[in-house]
Amino acid sequence: MRARIGIRREDKSRWERRVPLIPEDVRWLRDQHDIDVWLQPSAIRVFPDDAYRAAGARIEEDLSSCHVILGVKEIPCETLEFGHTYGFFAHVIKGQPHNMPMLQALLKKRCQLIDYERVTDDRGRRLVSFGHHAGLAGMVDTLWALGRRLAWEGIPNPFTELRQTHEYGTLGQAKAAVSRVGKRIAQRGLPPSITPLICGFAGYGSVYRGANDIIQLLPVQEIHPEEVAGLAEDSETPDRVYKAVFREEHTVQPITPGDAFELLDYRIHPEKYRSRFDAYLPHLTLLVNCVQWEAKYPRLVTKRGLRELYGSLRQPRLRVIGDISCDIEGAIEATIECTDPGDPVYVYDPLDDRTSRGVEGCGPVILAVDILPSELPSEASAHFSGALKGYLPAIATADYAAPFEELDLPPEVQRAIVVHQGQLTPGYRYLAEHLP
Repeated sequence: MRARIGIRREDKSRWERRVPLIPEDVRWLRDQHDIDVWLQPSAIRVFPDDAYRAAGARIEEDLSSCHVILGVKEIPCETLEFGHTYGFFAHVIKGQPHNMPMLQALLKKRCQLIDYERVTDDRGRRLVSFGHHAGLAGMVDTLWALGRRLAWEGIPNPFTELRQTHEYGTLGQAKAAVSRVGKRIAQRGLPPSITPLICGFAGYGSVYRGANDIIQLLPVQEIHPEEVAGLAEDSETPDRVYKAVFREEHTVQPITPGDAFELLDYRIHPEKYRSRFDAYLPHLTLLVNCVQWEAKYPRLVTKRGLRELYGSLRQPRLRVIGDISCDIEGAIEATIECTDPGDPVYVYDPLDDRTSRGVEGCGPVILAVDILPSELPSEASAHFSGALKGYLPAIATADYAAPFEELDLPPEVQRAIVVHQGQLTPGYRYLAEHLP
């Protein structure tokens, strides 16, 4: 009997049009590996059902005969099949409370869970992700939000020409629009009231690289983080945008006076360090967060820091925080809820500790869309599918009745198995304390 993979329709959000496997790679699995693919019908999937039929897939509502089922976002508990193997972004590895019932259901139904987020190499680097496209879409949307905020303040600016990423037909069209804004800045300059415009990036991984691809379409000059304060006070250069990339050594410092920063020590013992990012915050116009946060690490931006910044008599430079990583009350403590592309931003008022939708009010505009790659569904899906497909022959044909240690799977996939035969695997047993 040929192996069979099922792909469920995405139903968490009307904006979610991505797929884990594109038609071209469905054909490759069928022709090169004798693996069939069934898909639930979908009216919103970026690639239509007919494209999958043409690639040799079967469109079928009932996927119960597919013992490996893939998706993108979380799967509702009631749709889980007993003993099946599931691959998707589970968002459970931090013990996220809202997904613990789903994890409990996977355990109860003796399923296998392969969490894409944990498909990593020996150095812990993620191999299957949408991070690059999150950065691309997030940077376009951050610049769009800046344009709207400045317009509300009565400041004419070239960023008002931009639309949200999803309003462009392709990534190429979005990039062309940002390039036009860049040419206008180079030729006409920026308003004096927002000069110099400094954009700070936290992080330097795949999310940052996507965001950097967009900001590089503007006339950009990179500066060192330690140059930010002096530039903000002295520069009046209007024909460019400045960017600073903040690494760990720029954002935290040892608690003990006289101790030197050491990256490995920080990663092993983050409790020995505290944030020093507040010193940079008053000088940034934009902050783009590209860092995945864990509770053991100091926050990048705290509510207290924003309260002190916006409680001063001067209008702060900071207009927008593009929180691409979007961890609730995480690195950006003011990210208190996720948004979607239809209503992507809110203003966090640090004086009253409340939010208001849109760009009006006291405080920074927060972009907190947690499905940013869905704004580039075709390109993002093709990139993801290309990274995932090489693991699928092994995933589709593995004997999951075997003991966990004896599974015939690549180590990259083995690391990503959170649940096996209804039990938490050794690397994820800590999640038991978070279960309901």
